[in-house]
Amino acid sequence: MPNEPATPQGEGGLVRLRLDVGYDGTDFSGWARQPDRRTVQGVLESALAKQPPGAAVPRSVVVAGRTDAGVHATGQVVHVDVVPLAGETSSRRLQVDEYGIVDLERMCHRWNRYLPADVRVLAASVAPAGFDARFSAVRRHYLYRVSDAPWGVDPLRRRDTLSWGKPLSVDAMNEASEALHGLHDFAAFCKQREGSTTIRELQQLVWRRVDDHLVEVSVSADAFCHSMVRSLVGALLLIGDGRREISWPARQLNSGVRHSAVAPAHGLTLVGVDYPPDDELAARAHQTRNVRSAPEQSGSGSGL
Repeated sequence: MPNEPATPQGEGGLVRLRLDVGYDGTDFSGWARQPDRRTVQGVLESALAKQPPGAAVPRSVVVAGRTDAGVHATGQVVHVDVVPLAGETSSRRLQVDEYGIVDLERMCHRWNRYLPADVRVLAASVAPAGFDARFSAVRRHYLYRVSDAPWGVDPLRRRDTLSWGKPLSVDAMNEASEALHGLHDFAAFCKQREGSTTIRELQQLVWRRVDDHLVEVSVSADAFCHSMVRSLVGALLLIGDGRREISWPARQLNSGVRHSAVAPAHGLTLVGVDYPPDDELAARAHQTRNVRSAPEQSGSGSGL
């Protein structure tokens, strides 16, 4: 027997779907829908409205981590609540499952025909009970790419890789990163929002050289506050090229004073979101909601 699908509390009859999404953020004004702006949420919701997987899609999608203008994703996760169909719909010639949802593999093909080339729905499924794309997540994973070649960036990577132009020491950046791991108040590395917390658990911050002139940093945390990843990367690049001493990021962290060293958005990609086992999804969502403050809950996640 399959698991019972997720349904929004107090809204019986709706079926929750999980969508895995990838996008090139270059030509978007970020994730969140904005009037008169091209956004990932806007074009995705437009495609869902044109080809709903049930009788209707009654409300907006909810995202695991809201991304800023220029930030990319290969592992974004969203959920959407759908009004189920009563049976087979001959007009679309698609079978309906036991939940009243149209064949999701075929729906992905249809959505991707409506979507622009810089957004793709990679997979879709009926979400298990308790699933919430944002609040059930236990960690997010980001990757930032930097070229330290004197001639800039490989032309084929210019949209997702920062050109630094100065030699970078991976060893120095990793040594400076060690003091930032763990549970801290990251106010010095966040664009603060009134009433929201800047306390986060940084679980991974590791630099590696993947080619002669290409450096990548993997960053993982339970959640991120606004601009946190790009602020961390910007500060550590100054260590890598020798302009700041290794102890400087730790002193910044302890000071709580935000520094202006923020790396550009285009080098950043959301590469994955982790969730607990299905039987722990609801408890995780409940726990996260209790921790987050009211102003944070009004958004769809953290801009990075």
